[in-house]
Amino acid sequence: MRSETQREYVDYVTARLPHLKRAAYLLCGDSDRADDIVQATVTALYVHWQRATTVDNLDGYVHRMLVRRYLDEKRHRWSRVVLTETLPDRGVAPADGVEDSDLVSSALRRLAPGQRAVLVLRFLCDLSVEDTAAALRCSQGNVKAQTARALDALRSLMGTRKTTDMKRS
Repeated sequence: MRSETQREYVDYVTARLPHLKRAAYLLCGDSDRADDIVQATVTALYVHWQRATTVDNLDGYVHRMLVRRYLDEKRHRWSRVVLTETLPDRGVAPADGVEDSDLVSSALRRLAPGQRAVLVLRFLCDLSVEDTAAALRCSQGNVKAQTARALDALRSLMGTRKTTDMKRS
């Protein structure tokens, strides 16, 4: 990769790395796994940087890569389990000052992976229905339906009643 192109890649990844880590953490619920998912995503992005810079929505392209890495990791996680005599120390979850972050994180982890991905892309990554559909390669109707089901499930898991301020078009 040429130095100018490499600098563009480094600038892009540096600017978005905290956001990618937060999105990955919300998808998988574990800071170590989130770091692994982000690392695999930015590595794949580096390999395909020339193609990635030609897409209309680079952020959407990267979000799609991140979600696919998460879903692939979720499908194949059982094959990577290493048994040891002692359990490793658990990392501390990132704190953002929200009192209910443990409750929300716990509820998110209990959602189906696809529903979790839709909520993270729509509400954390602030993607539109159209961009979320493009990132997940599904229809806009599917995104809307998955969002509604995921929000209902999240409300049920958290014991909250349905409110209109949680909905987005």
